[in-house]
Amino acid sequence: MSESKPGSIKSTFAVSITNFLDSGSIVAGASGLTLWTKAFGLSSFQVGLLGALSANAFGSAIGALVGGHLSDKYGRKVIYTYDMLVYMLGTIIVALSVNFPMLLVGFLITGLAVGAGVPASWTYISETSQSTNRAKNIGISQFAWSLGPALIFIAGTALSPIGLIGNRIIFVALTVIAFIGWRLQSKLQESKAWVDQKAHERATGEKPHPYKDLFSNAINLKTLAFLIGVYMFWNLVAGAMGFFMPYVYETAGGLSNMQANLLQAVLWIFTALATYFGFARYGDQANHRIFFFVGSAMAAASWIVLSYAGMNWVSLWVFVTLWGVSAGIGAQAWYALWATELFPTKYRAGSQGIMFFVVRGSAGIWSIVFPTILTNMGFKAAGTFMIVLLIISLIIGTIWTPQTRGKSLDEITKERYGDDLDEDEKSNTTISSNSNTTSSHTNHLTGGAK
Repeated sequence: MSESKPGSIKSTFAVSITNFLDSGSIVAGASGLTLWTKAFGLSSFQVGLLGALSANAFGSAIGALVGGHLSDKYGRKVIYTYDMLVYMLGTIIVALSVNFPMLLVGFLITGLAVGAGVPASWTYISETSQSTNRAKNIGISQFAWSLGPALIFIAGTALSPIGLIGNRIIFVALTVIAFIGWRLQSKLQESKAWVDQKAHERATGEKPHPYKDLFSNAINLKTLAFLIGVYMFWNLVAGAMGFFMPYVYETAGGLSNMQANLLQAVLWIFTALATYFGFARYGDQANHRIFFFVGSAMAAASWIVLSYAGMNWVSLWVFVTLWGVSAGIGAQAWYALWATELFPTKYRAGSQGIMFFVVRGSAGIWSIVFPTILTNMGFKAAGTFMIVLLIISLIIGTIWTPQTRGKSLDEITKERYGDDLDEDEKSNTTISSNSNTTSSHTNHLTGGAK
């Protein structure tokens, strides 16, 4: 069996399937939420519980906590070898569900698989990229993340005439895509940065503690707080949207299921285009602070329009355009990049697992609360909550934007940790293909976001 070369388009594509399946499973559930609710007679609490235990929240949170640690301990490739098998089990259970408990179990298993795979995928892409194309490759993975919902909402629209059967078909399709992803990812070579780190540990007898090393360093604690602040407050909004937005369109806006899914499909098409032609193309070149601010400001503006201009077709299209573009160049793309840049190899995936656990866990709590706020306080109150959350993320990310543009992972680690990490550890924070980038990027050392 031939293996894909690390850092190649083929390997980046293979890993990015994980991101496609992450968002795909969320919106597959979202596009059929009203159908499942009607078929099984679900209460508001049960609807919230589905969102809370899915790939949107607690399910992926727990998966990330476990998967991130296992990725650092046993390798990035181990996750790819087994993770998709678990995902396939979850999606098949959902597709065949005959009652609420079965549906809930399927959502939970799918969420666990998604959470385990995402930290490993972002870490692998970053470690196998060079300083000149790291944002581009992360952007490609984010393109896959946004393309999944676009295609699934289009499929949901096309299949809406056959009702719940159409949503079951979508989950079967996700199972097939996961099988393809499993085949491709099983051919990947291991990250050289991880291999070198493990060789260093064997040579020195070092046995890193998965959490002690991470939490005993003040730099790490500040970085965790920053990244969680940027991502969590944004994801509380995005997570609720990903699972509940069609439900909101239908209950608060009076749209049909077909109209709601079509509107979301257009939104995600805007996101995919902005990710590819915006973040992936210019993320390695543009001023990071300005880039982040523009995306975050558009996100806040979109919810201001939707919440206070009334839910009519004009405000809906303005919202879809603003949010769609902002999601492609905003908080998640930058989080995916910064989270892989700002930690050393030995706990790069584990740190992401912890942050993902906090972020998706908080989204789980919000998923239980949001339907109640929407029902009891109305859409304007729920929208105001969303605006406040987005502004908090904007402020944190804009003020403390990391200056990492044009630098290898090795250079970033040396600048951030200095003597806090021994020289052997520093040498393992980047792949060998990056070893020649230091001299060619000397002029970029001060070229990060200003």
